[in-house]
Order: sequence, then C-alpha cells, then structure tokens
Amino acid sequence: MTDLVRLAGQWRDQDPDPETRAELDAVLERDDLAALEDRFGAKLEFGTAGLRGALGAGPNRMNRVTVMRAAAGLARVLGPGRHVVIGYDGRHKSDVFAADTARVLTGAGLRASVMAAKWPTPVLAFAVRHLGADAGVMVTASHNPPQDNGYKVYWGDGAQIVPPIDEEISAAIDAVGRVDALPLGEGWRTLGHDDIVVPYLRALAALPIGDARDIAVAYTPLHGVGGTTVSEAFRAAGFEVPVMVSRQAMPDPDFPTVAFPNPEEPGAMDLALELAAATRADLVIANDPDADRCAAGVPLPGGGYRMLTGDEVGGLLAEHVLRHTSGDDRLVATSIVSSSLLARIAAEHGVRHAETLTGFKWIMKSGPGLVFGYEEALGYSVGSDAGLPVHDKDGVGAALVVAGMAAAAKRDGRSLLDLLDDQARRYGLHATAQLSVRVEDLSLIAQAMERLRTHPPMELAGRTVESAEDLSRGVAGLPPTEGLRYRLSGGARVVVRPSGTEPKLKCYLEVVVPVEGEDVAPARARAAQDLEALKKDLSVALGL
Repeated sequence: MTDLVRLAGQWRDQDPDPETRAELDAVLERDDLAALEDRFGAKLEFGTAGLRGALGAGPNRMNRVTVMRAAAGLARVLGPGRHVVIGYDGRHKSDVFAADTARVLTGAGLRASVMAAKWPTPVLAFAVRHLGADAGVMVTASHNPPQDNGYKVYWGDGAQIVPPIDEEISAAIDAVGRVDALPLGEGWRTLGHDDIVVPYLRALAALPIGDARDIAVAYTPLHGVGGTTVSEAFRAAGFEVPVMVSRQAMPDPDFPTVAFPNPEEPGAMDLALELAAATRADLVIANDPDADRCAAGVPLPGGGYRMLTGDEVGGLLAEHVLRHTSGDDRLVATSIVSSSLLARIAAEHGVRHAETLTGFKWIMKSGPGLVFGYEEALGYSVGSDAGLPVHDKDGVGAALVVAGMAAAAKRDGRSLLDLLDDQARRYGLHATAQLSVRVEDLSLIAQAMERLRTHPPMELAGRTVESAEDLSRGVAGLPPTEGLRYRLSGGARVVVRPSGTEPKLKCYLEVVVPVEGEDVAPARARAAQDLEALKKDLSVALGL
C-alpha cells in the first residue's frame, strides 16, 4: 500500500489535468487499495497498435501524463527536425491529447502539424504521405467503448508501425522522466480543410468507383467523425448525398444510442436499418467512430435488410478492383482470420495473393503491387492502377466503391446479393462467422488458450481436425503471434486468438460448401447449420 501511495503521489504531482488529479485525491482519501492497484499495478503497453485503454489516472490508463510520455518517446526515436502530423477523433480528451502531443514534440525540436478539426483516421494516414511527414499520430480508440481512448502511431510510409519500431518507441517511453520537466513548445502548424481534406477527396476520385451513380444510401457515422467527410466524398464523386441517421450524425463521445459503437455489435445498426426501411434505401452504409471501417447492408427480396459480413464485402470489393485494374504484378492481401475466398479470386484473376497476421499494419507490408487489402473486421484499403491513396484501412473510400458497385448492379437490374451468389457458384460458398467471448478477467482468456493447447480438439462439428498450428511459434513465414489455427476436413477452418484491443477471445470460423446448380439457397442453409455446429463444439472446447 505504501509503494502504491508513493507512486500515486508522484503521478499526481506531475499531472497537468485537474480531473485526473481529483480522481487520485479521491482514491487516496478513501484508502482504496484495489483502485490504486488497478491504476498503478500495471501500465498500458505501447505496441503495434500504439496505446489503447480506459480514461483515468495512472500508468494503466489513458491520460495526459501517459500521452505526454508517449509523445516524448516518439520524439526521442525520431530526433529533432522531423515532422509529425497529428489527428484526433471526437472522443473524450482527444483534442487535449493531440495538443499535448504537439507541445511535447515541438518542445523536443520537432515540427508538428495538427488537424484543425475532428476528421477520420484515414485522412490522417493520407496526410502523412501527402505532406511528406516522418510520422503521424492519431488520437482515437476506434470502435472501443466510450470510456476508452487510444494513441495510434504511423510511420513515414503512411502505415501503422510494426516491429521493431514499436519496441524502440516503447523503450524510449520507459526512459522518460517526469512530464512536468519536459520542455514544451508552441507554434505548430494547423492543417485546415483545404490543406488536407480536399487533397484526400481528390485522391479518392482515382478509386475504381465506376460510372453508375443512381443509388439511394442510408448512412450512419455511429456518433463518430465520418459524417461530414462521407457527405463531401459522395457529393464530390457525383452521388446523391446519403440520408443520415439524425440521432447519430454528430460526434458524441458518450455514444448514447448504442451499447458499443461498432457496426458488428448487436443493435448498433438498428437505427440505420430503420432509416433504410423508411426511405426505401438501396444500400445501408456505416462507419465506426473514426471512420476507418465500413459496413454495408442490402435490402432482401422479401422485405427487410441484411448486413453483409466483412468477408462478403471483402470478396466483392476484391473482384471489383481486379476487374478495374491491370498488370501481372498486382497483389491482393488479407489476414489469416479472414476468408480463404480471396486466394481463390486471386488465382482466377492471375494475380498474387498474400496472407498476413491480423491488423492492417501487416497487410500494408505484404509486398509491392498491392491494389487491395482487407480484413474481416470491416477494414478495406481499395486501390487503383495509381496505387493505394491510403496505406491503411479507409472506411470513406470503401463506402464510395461499395456504392459504385451497388449502383452498377442496380443499373443491370441486379443487387449485391446477386453478385455474392455469382461468386458462390464460381468458387464455392465460403461462409464465415465469429464466436466472441467478452471477459472481465483476462486470465480466463489465457486459461482457455492453455486448455486448447493441452487438450486440442480432434473433431469439431463432425469434421476431423486435419492439422493444428500454434501461431505463437510462427507459421508459413509469419511472425509469431498468440493464436491457434485448425484446418478441418471439407475445407473448413477455425482460428482462435485473443483480441489485441478489447478484453475478448475471438474465434473465426469458415466452412466451404459446394453449390449444386443455380440455386445457392441450399448451400447457404447447410453452411449456416455447419457454422452453428462449429460454434457449439468450440464453446465446449474453450470451457468459457
């Protein structure tokens, strides 16, 4: 208790934020050992996703001290004279954290450019390369709950950092002393709309959107920062501006209408689907709060709407991009937890295919000639013959291309569902699903992984486990990562891994069902049954 009180006192004395100082005062006054242990018994680790965690006082929270230390560590790795672009979303204290970063960087002799407003993460990623900067910082927690915030670092190539850069920054952060002793500067550049948003929208015009524009879109930014930029992008591309969910249109860090601000979460899309039905929209589109992810939904023939999975959208976008680009050196890439359909599409089109670890930082490093990359968690980077305008996932650019695809299908008297059926007939139905277990105690995830390693399943849903790969040992030339991959008879696959950003254990399931004749419905019904059986058996194996 004495050590914790001493650490808390030292932290409080250097903290420039009156809110977190008051929080510590209250904890100390009530002698709350558990609260002190939670805040000071561990620290947020700086990794390839930067920092992400709950707001609050102490090294195990996101706060101004944590952010200033991160900025000082980044400054030491980059060195004086380097240029860093800084962006921020609409979460609590995002603008404050961005300003603190600029003060620390300029105080260390670096140049800083700060976005003038709350703009999407892909705008920041674009800005790094557009301005020739050496690095970028985006203050965002993406689709995490309201109490969280985060700190994402990009390198000069406009992509998220990968090892060993993250390790160098982490070591430099650990060497930072008291933040109240850091020299702080002023005089950074403020990036206005014409400086960066206009060039970003101009770059998106090179995407393979097509020439069809007759499409009615219902859209939600889920209380995030995508609304204005998406409206501008659609208008600039010649589309009718989407009808927006009014209650979710403006940035709101409390996300009052959703339990989790993630389009994949149950209930998150309810208001958008209601709006689509009321306006008879041809397409539903959603971004997550920092607009780097894109979700899409379509009307059903019998009424109502269905949200497409990330793998379904990924397959459609991949084929669309390959039909609108040229060259034998093209590359498409996805992560090990995404559908194996992309490999089939690549082979059909005679282009290269790469499989990477989970995360867009790895997809962007998959090799030269990359024209399309995606991950099943609604992340897409769409390119053209001119290359990728954004070296990260881009929910705004993806929304434009999805709208263009849907408009072209509508012009032909078809829909995105028809295009999915075409792919199922051509490649077999690749159906995917996810089993996610959210926990309060992270040790439960470690226990579940250990259980699978010591008692590996021999059969799942009546399918023989033909191979089991421990991803922590590195497989197929990939760096080691915590996870297990099972290949089952009949082309099925299961990957189990802890989430890198949330207290979840995630299981990614895939079955491949051949399509007999023209009717895809029987294959879809069988795939749904097989996926449910996999979920059931895997839940038992996990013991959670």
